[in-house]
Amino acid sequence: MKLINYPDRSEWTELLKRPLLNTENLFDTVRGIIDRVRLEGDSAVLEMEAKFDQVELTSLTVTKEEMDEAELLVGEELKSAIRLAKQNIETFHAAQRFVGKKVETVPGVTCWQKAIAIDKVGLYIPGGTAPLFSTVLMLAVPAKIAGCKEIVLCTPPGRDGKIHPAILFAAQTAGVSRIFKAGGVQAIAAMAYGTESVSKVYKIFGPGNQYVTAAKQLVSLRDVAIDMPAGPSEVEVLADETANPMFVAADLLSQAEHGVDSQTILITTSESLQKAVLLEVDRQLAALPRKEIAEKSLANSKLILVRSIDEAIELTNEYAPEHLIIEAEDYLSVSERIVNAGSVFLGSLTPESAGDYASGTNHTLPTNGYAKAYSGVSLDSFIRKVTFQEIKPEGIRLIGPAIETMAANEHLDGHKNAITVRLKALE
Repeated sequence: MKLINYPDRSEWTELLKRPLLNTENLFDTVRGIIDRVRLEGDSAVLEMEAKFDQVELTSLTVTKEEMDEAELLVGEELKSAIRLAKQNIETFHAAQRFVGKKVETVPGVTCWQKAIAIDKVGLYIPGGTAPLFSTVLMLAVPAKIAGCKEIVLCTPPGRDGKIHPAILFAAQTAGVSRIFKAGGVQAIAAMAYGTESVSKVYKIFGPGNQYVTAAKQLVSLRDVAIDMPAGPSEVEVLADETANPMFVAADLLSQAEHGVDSQTILITTSESLQKAVLLEVDRQLAALPRKEIAEKSLANSKLILVRSIDEAIELTNEYAPEHLIIEAEDYLSVSERIVNAGSVFLGSLTPESAGDYASGTNHTLPTNGYAKAYSGVSLDSFIRKVTFQEIKPEGIRLIGPAIETMAANEHLDGHKNAITVRLKALE
């Protein structure tokens, strides 16, 4: 990890750069796979599964027998943990339900909004080095609460042709409608366009590697919505001299083990903490099973010493971290001044792991500085708000002349006439 002391403001932009993710270089390759799936359906997906996931499948659909088998294979301790997490995620997201309110803007003109679930949503759960059954809960639980009629899940199978049983159990627990054995670009294309097996959806959610990210970007240009732009995962710890270096190091390493392109940053006002964390990271890293991944990730990581808590807050808001852990004496006061972050974890007993799994908040969050403009996944991500309006005689008399004037000045006489004929009919 790089130690950086008292960086000048002119250095901030360079200092806060993320590991480069240039998906544009992949567009030609990805577009070719997407086009094949769009034209050839299941056969193209099966062929891509053989090519990229090294698995020969005869069907993409996960059967009831496979679901039943998965439930037997998951231990009771993990089942209980999944059910607890599901309950907390459900409680937090259910509290986000929108309640529409009718507003009379002028007498006789009433406007309101109604929240309507997206009918069909697609969830992508990556394969790779860890079975992300927690992400199943984070996406499927709010989709179910929102009232989505069809929740489709795609995830790559192992070379034995099976999906990790914990993913299947979490999907069943959360209320997923149908599950398919498909990974990578071919899974995104299948959900975007539909195949003989996979339903076409209206919005796709979920993380993935750079190829999945490129595929989501391409299909979102005209065919389907996506949750948000995505890049490698990241965490920042903002700490003062009261922070526990053992906790800080553990938080940095918990993020570093995600992947070799993950980024971890410490911003602190304490030089002694900075040095203690460096030593503690080395000590804890030695015992980490995913040590090799974490080591590569730490090459992108920085321990930054600043002069004051004000500067730490300003630097944090400039970075806009996906995850922000505040381990400072007055963490509530500091948190009030944070405006750019995906999810914030307050105090020494609130690690990022809590939000990743079971506190109830969502772990699908904006990365790569997108927290300046995007929210993480929430109940709102699975609904649309449709506006309604009703105008009565008093209302059209009050606002009609203004509409006629505005339409005439925009040279849109048809718009003006739609008002004029109604006003004349009321005379």
